[in-house]
Amino acid sequence: MSKVVAGGLTALVLAGSRGPDDPMARAFSVPHKALIPVAGVPMLLRVIAALAATPEIARIVVIIEAPEIVQVLPGLAAAANGKPVDTFLAAGSPSLSVVAALAQYPTPLLITTADHALLQPAWVSHFLSHVPAGCDAALGLARSEVVLAEMPDTRRTWLRFVEGAYSGCNLFYFATPKAQALAELWKQVEALRKRPVAMLRLLGPSYALRYLLGRLRLSSAIARLGELAGGTKAGIVEMPFARAAVDVDKPADKELVERLLATDIR
Repeated sequence: MSKVVAGGLTALVLAGSRGPDDPMARAFSVPHKALIPVAGVPMLLRVIAALAATPEIARIVVIIEAPEIVQVLPGLAAAANGKPVDTFLAAGSPSLSVVAALAQYPTPLLITTADHALLQPAWVSHFLSHVPAGCDAALGLARSEVVLAEMPDTRRTWLRFVEGAYSGCNLFYFATPKAQALAELWKQVEALRKRPVAMLRLLGPSYALRYLLGRLRLSSAIARLGELAGGTKAGIVEMPFARAAVDVDKPADKELVERLLATDIR
């Protein structure tokens, strides 16, 4: 495992929206998706509070196209708990924003999203402490059986490999400057997000075919992504927390998150 120095990391929070007509912001009558209240607390504030309570995190940077939203957010000081919260102007997409931020903020960096409304400090610490040694970058994934054991009716986007089916957890670790190459590759993947066949072709024909036939190993896919990013070493952290796979991307997600939070306080 890699060693992360306690209190030394910068955390980037991706809080960009889909513009003035963001469907989620419109659905909940707020000026920005990050301000959607979850159990009465804006999502962004929940994420900031979780990161501020994580010992390994020293500073929080919110990447957003409207920095003034963060600067006047009621309750920000209490959520930050004495840790600095800065803003960085978002680019046109998450990957473009990360590429731009990497030019200003040196690695190592933790990256998460503003709609990760259930985020807990223990999840972040677990993720950081389990990054495989020698990795330039890592991402968190949760197995389907872990997620479905707690939330059997949830609908997730599963990545299906020989080892099992996985859901992303919106946790990324950029350990070294070489992770810049993975961010650049992310731009290509993001541009093809509505064209899954074209996305698979990025891996190469044999990899795409094995994935479609259910014969591709996750370890092989990750190694291939590293090759495509100029020899970058990428790694996976399996998250044992079912709720780490939940973000608020549609109204049904908000309902699920609030049900889970209500269960916690009974």
